[in-house]
Amino acid sequence: MYVHRLELVDFRSYERVAIDLEPGPNVFVGANGVGKTNLIEALGYVATLASHRVAMDAPLVRMGASAAVIRCAVAHEGRELLVELEIVPGRANRARLGRSPVRRARDVLGALRMVLFAPEDLELVRGDPAERRRYLDELLVTRQPRYAGVRADYERVVKQRNALLRTAYLARKTGGSRGADLSTLDVWDAHLARHGGELLAGRLELVAALGPHVAKAYDAVAAGRGAAAMAYRPTVELGTAPVDRATLQEALATALTDSRAAEVERGTTLVGPHRDELALSLGPLPAKGYASHGESWSFALALRLAAYDLLRADGIEPVLALDDVFAELDAGRRDRLAELVGGAGQLLVTCAVDDDVPAALRGTRYQVEEGAVRRAG
Repeated sequence: MYVHRLELVDFRSYERVAIDLEPGPNVFVGANGVGKTNLIEALGYVATLASHRVAMDAPLVRMGASAAVIRCAVAHEGRELLVELEIVPGRANRARLGRSPVRRARDVLGALRMVLFAPEDLELVRGDPAERRRYLDELLVTRQPRYAGVRADYERVVKQRNALLRTAYLARKTGGSRGADLSTLDVWDAHLARHGGELLAGRLELVAALGPHVAKAYDAVAAGRGAAAMAYRPTVELGTAPVDRATLQEALATALTDSRAAEVERGTTLVGPHRDELALSLGPLPAKGYASHGESWSFALALRLAAYDLLRADGIEPVLALDDVFAELDAGRRDRLAELVGGAGQLLVTCAVDDDVPAALRGTRYQVEEGAVRRAG
């Protein structure tokens, strides 16, 4: 799989730009702030329907414009598929596949499989659990796009359940009826257990498959300096025996019953996949709080490389993007990383200094200037 062409209209700093890309390494060179990352971000948006830089869509639309358009032609197994997204802040995105409208934007997921590493990924190691949950869920959807629906259904249920709990909480705090209507809470509990059990099952299977790849990737990037590992920490008790989806749903239902009083008291949902943790460790110590800057950087990179390797092991050849990575690495790590990614079907690299990119990745070059991109070799 590779992106053959990318077109942007009113996306970030670009009023209009079109770029033909090649298989193998594609390196975007330009000064800081001229829009290199915007190109990678646009493709990442097509792959995940989210930006790796901002939580809202409004910053993606060029100032003064009402909407942004991303078009990319994706080549896969001898065929080419055109994907188009129109981003309108405050409204649902519109999407097309092969020039035909689709009912929901998420129907385009899977058309472009991509693994993106960016400086923001340090938060995977140093940040809150939500960053690591997002990492798992995006990879889960990349492997199996049907999980986009599971994830959306679960998030909708949590939102509705929280609204009900919050209403009861506020009524009690403001002197309203102590018997606020919670009659529908059992219904939402059943929905949460069903969708949450499905999401939890997918995450557990993913972590089991991903773990060995993370250990291998960290060992390669860090040249054997430490052993990286991960473990999924759910908010429900699962024991050590293998569990199926029915068991997970039952465990969630039981946990919701047990936590009902505390949830009513606090006005929020306290158990479920939205509060789980992916614990990262280096040797006997947790990575968060103990890993140095270099170790954290290497671990974050290992998480993305592991995702890439897992997808390839599944028979998926994703596009690999490295956004401003090589400037953060010493010469040894640069060469090791180049060796690890040199065989990618398509590699997209951004850099401010051309010499930061190892010679092994000297593929097609693009010069990026304010609002424009030209092929340089």
